[in-house]
Amino acid sequence: MVAKRSAGLLLYRRRSPDIEVLLGHMGGPFWEGRDAAAWSVPKGEYTSEEEPMAAARREFEEELGLAPPEGDWQPLGEARQTSGKIVTAWALEGDLDTDLVVPGTFTMEWPRGSGRMQEFPEIDRAEWFGLDEARGKLVTGQRVFIDRLEELLGSGRP
Repeated sequence: MVAKRSAGLLLYRRRSPDIEVLLGHMGGPFWEGRDAAAWSVPKGEYTSEEEPMAAARREFEEELGLAPPEGDWQPLGEARQTSGKIVTAWALEGDLDTDLVVPGTFTMEWPRGSGRMQEFPEIDRAEWFGLDEARGKLVTGQRVFIDRLEELLGSGRP
């Protein structure tokens, strides 16, 4: 069985003296009311017919309703999630006003077994966090991307 693959973009900005990253709180009933380990890099699945970087750009736009800023995408590599899915991520320096986010939606049966289909936002909010706080917000399997970003930027300080 081939592992599912996702691609995402970790947007970061410099706020003296810190670095902040943009994360999305996962939408839907499972994540409602949760905060720790309930946030994600904007990302999504892709197939072998799509280039991972193109998928990361597409998913960023779908999840946030905004195009990623122009800039130099830096690879952060891959990470296997507890589900077995492999996530590939890039870092990009830029800024984004979270008040402008208009998240995409998904449909699922809820409550399970009810036969009722409901629509939920892919992310219910996006926020900027310092690197240390972001580690606690992110789902466990994506925390490695914060470490890699810090390595990429040196000490994580401007």
